Amino acid sequence: MPYFDAASSAPLHPVARQALLAALDEGWADPARLYREGRRARLLLDAAREAAAEAVGCRPDELVFTPSGTRAVHDGIAGALAGRRRAGRRLIVSAVEHSSVLHAADAHEADGGTVTEVPVDRTGRVAPDAYAAALREAPDGVALACLQSANHEVGTVQPTTEVAEECAAADVPLLVDAAQSLGWGRTEGNWSLLTASAHKWGGPAGVGLLAVRKGVRFRTAPPADERESGRSPGFENLPAIVAAAASLRAVQAEATAEAERLRGLVDRIRARVPELVPEVEVVGDPERRLPHLVTFSCLYVDGEALLHELDRAEFSVSSGSSCTSSTLTPSHVLRAMGVLSEGNVRVSLPRGTAGAEVDRFLEVLPGVVARVRDRLGAPRRAEAAAGRDRGPCPEPGLGPEPELVVDSLGKRCPIPVIELAKVIGEVPVGGVVTVLSDDEAARLDIPAWCEMRGQTYVGERAAERGVAYRVRRRA
Repeated sequence: MPYFDAASSAPLHPVARQALLAALDEGWADPARLYREGRRARLLLDAAREAAAEAVGCRPDELVFTPSGTRAVHDGIAGALAGRRRAGRRLIVSAVEHSSVLHAADAHEADGGTVTEVPVDRTGRVAPDAYAAALREAPDGVALACLQSANHEVGTVQPTTEVAEECAAADVPLLVDAAQSLGWGRTEGNWSLLTASAHKWGGPAGVGLLAVRKGVRFRTAPPADERESGRSPGFENLPAIVAAAASLRAVQAEATAEAERLRGLVDRIRARVPELVPEVEVVGDPERRLPHLVTFSCLYVDGEALLHELDRAEFSVSSGSSCTSSTLTPSHVLRAMGVLSEGNVRVSLPRGTAGAEVDRFLEVLPGVVARVRDRLGAPRRAEAAAGRDRGPCPEPGLGPEPELVVDSLGKRCPIPVIELAKVIGEVPVGGVVTVLSDDEAARLDIPAWCEMRGQTYVGERAAERGVAYRVRRRA
């Protein structure tokens, strides 16, 4: 069964497995002890730290191991904010950071701090000028800025080197979340703190990395103890740490050749999906992206149903659709980008994926999407493009504007968009369809539908119940 969700967690690398088994025999003792077994464990820990530091591009004494990548993010942000409290209490983040960064930002606000969120363009990329403006225009002092190296949902690579230079010029440290990219190579540039997670590159779960470069003001948040320079309390999971470091070195050594091969497979998906499946939007930067990841969204599709159908077809993929979320809200990444969220599919290929598996996915996908659309009563392409033209719309000011109201209250993604598509042809060119909806995803999906279908999104207004979304028929 092809596993296409490496961005969530990559399969354990063979080197990680070998190192883990060996370290279970050799690295079980306390590395803080001076007896023989403790010294042996300390040697293993020191060697793992040196290997990981070389892969990250920092000094060994700048890197500590944490129980997870999320813990590394929270410890890194909390420590930098505490260490620079006198510089200010403002934290700058991008709108598409991993949820761990945004949760840390929420905690900072709850503690009385302030947060500036830098927007992204439609590809999910921030502009260095936008970070420079946020640094320059902050009414209070900036303690820390955060920027992921590459987005976990759409694969867009961020300009971390340029943003790091802007931060350095403003004397503000930059924390880079390199969870998705470290297995493909170092994050270059003048960053100050860096975090990563072993299970993203094929190491074992339960190991994170936190690098804090010399000169960065940092105060460890409690609780603290003597282990890992006082920055990550608790007994080290030495076998997992050894396996994480060994696999990181291995995957980086393989990265150039494997990235080229997987990029070719992803290019095939990016090109073929819009040809095979009508009404699809491929999202993310087409060039500046991770080599193994592609995301696309399908109109008139329930994301959860689509994932279940692909699972039955023996393909494991992920989604940012609100239909797959218990909160019924679309992914904050897709929302920040302003792209279609319904029927969202993220394909992230693990190392070693065969071209035949991608070809079979492309064979299966059109039928899967068609079945889900049929079950939902979605309009077929010809039906959606057609419509009974009732004549020209009255010129503005010369008569009432034709308007049709669609009540989609209580209906969830993608039903409001399906009902809009079915009736748009019922008003004349220039007429308006108003969709009443209390589904949070409609705020994102109706404007995205208009852009894909060449219609005019007029805007939204509060209604007695839910929100009224107004769409003007252009053709």
